[in-house]
Amino acid sequence: MTTELTAPAWYRQSADLRLQAVARAARADFQAWLSHVKSASACTRPVRLAGTIATVEAATGRLLAERATADMPDGVIYKPCGNRRESVCPACSEVYRRDAYQVIRTGLVGGKGVSEQVAHHPAVFPTFTAPSFGEVHTRKVQGHTCTKRTACDCRPEPCHARRNLVTCPHGVRLACYARHELGDTRPGTPLCLDCYDHDAQTVWNLAAGELWRRTTIAVNRYIRRLCRQRGLANVPVCSATTGKVRMVPPVRLSFGKAAEMQRRGVIHFHAIVRLDGIDPADPTAIVPPPAGIDAQDLVDAIDHAAATVTFTTDPHPARPGGWPIGWGDQVFTKVITVAGKGQVTDAQVAAYLSKYATKSTEITGHTSPRLDHAETDTVRLYANPVGTHVERLVSSAWVLGRYADWRRLRRWAHMLGFGGHFLTKSRRYGITFATLRNRRIVFRRAQNAGPEQTEPGEQPTTLVVNFLQFVGAGWHTTADAMLANTSAAMAREHQQAAREYLSTTAA
Repeated sequence: MTTELTAPAWYRQSADLRLQAVARAARADFQAWLSHVKSASACTRPVRLAGTIATVEAATGRLLAERATADMPDGVIYKPCGNRRESVCPACSEVYRRDAYQVIRTGLVGGKGVSEQVAHHPAVFPTFTAPSFGEVHTRKVQGHTCTKRTACDCRPEPCHARRNLVTCPHGVRLACYARHELGDTRPGTPLCLDCYDHDAQTVWNLAAGELWRRTTIAVNRYIRRLCRQRGLANVPVCSATTGKVRMVPPVRLSFGKAAEMQRRGVIHFHAIVRLDGIDPADPTAIVPPPAGIDAQDLVDAIDHAAATVTFTTDPHPARPGGWPIGWGDQVFTKVITVAGKGQVTDAQVAAYLSKYATKSTEITGHTSPRLDHAETDTVRLYANPVGTHVERLVSSAWVLGRYADWRRLRRWAHMLGFGGHFLTKSRRYGITFATLRNRRIVFRRAQNAGPEQTEPGEQPTTLVVNFLQFVGAGWHTTADAMLANTSAAMAREHQQAAREYLSTTAA
């Protein structure tokens, strides 16, 4: 004879985490609940959906089965939030980072539907930085001897050591003799807050996407001009939209880009530029480029574009002549190799870019959500025209954005003016995030279906149609979050132990 474990009803509403956990574990559907929340168990703030799930025959549209979420534990489906920011949800950002790694690396070495021939295409890794808007504290190391930059113990140089004492108009000495260590919070902050051009920096962040677009156009034009100078014949290509045939140079550039927020609160870009050829019979195919263009030509094209591409923004009441937008003097371009004999390898580039794809403004100390002035008035918590460096940047974006043509500055004030994506690519660079997500969904459904599953490449005979609506976000109680995350951590440890066992036995 067994006695069913029960707990008082008030345990669930208790502020004591232990009593909440007992209330959940004592329920008869506890094991079913753990299995139900498995897909979102590591998520910090999962999305709760309610409704029905229908299974439909693909050929005829006939309804085969239907299930309501009311019959499931808690009456909802838990879906991971999918946030890419590591500071918001570490688990979902890790999934995003791994997907970003695959997206970037397949464009360099192939795989997952991308031809492995791309590994032999010339590719470079440029870094575009922003210009200076005022002198800031910095940590400078002449020659690194450490093995890992994130734990660098090298002796830094003095920040701004000067023989002659220079004082700004506000009475601040523009010198710093400190050797800033990794844990120091001063690097990235201006030597004089009043001298720093916060308005120009927030506008530059806003216009960085347009500057990148113009730069890619300039690089393309440079390469096409080289093709004409070296006598590379144009090839006929039929437009997919108009159907007209036009003659184009025999090369195509594919781009991938990751944005990184610097300590001073300004964005800069790490990019991948790959050189492809064009197949007149199939313009969508990725083919090798002609022999007349190489990686050094890409380096020259990028250096030329970075030095020459500039434009001026539209007039603003605070600046009738507009702000000049251009790249900084520090532009570094390295050649990417697969064999590891060049300046940087494909694995290093993919790991570097995917790491920054999950970052945002955390390095500046600012982690606010989107700011609002109408209802919650959250902007006052983070903006101050006479406050810290970051508070002045937020205030600058908010004040400049009060005019109709500049409203995007207010929309992206929490991002210090930058409103672009942190990871983008051109259409033909490689696979997409959607492709990876769809493959993951197909794999999980096939895994849950058992041995009788659809073969790879075969069209499914049934479709799953969801009629779900949003009913909330987050776990019901803190204990639910603890139990779900503990279960996910145990599953990860089991998987890691299994990998280590398989690797040792295979060796």
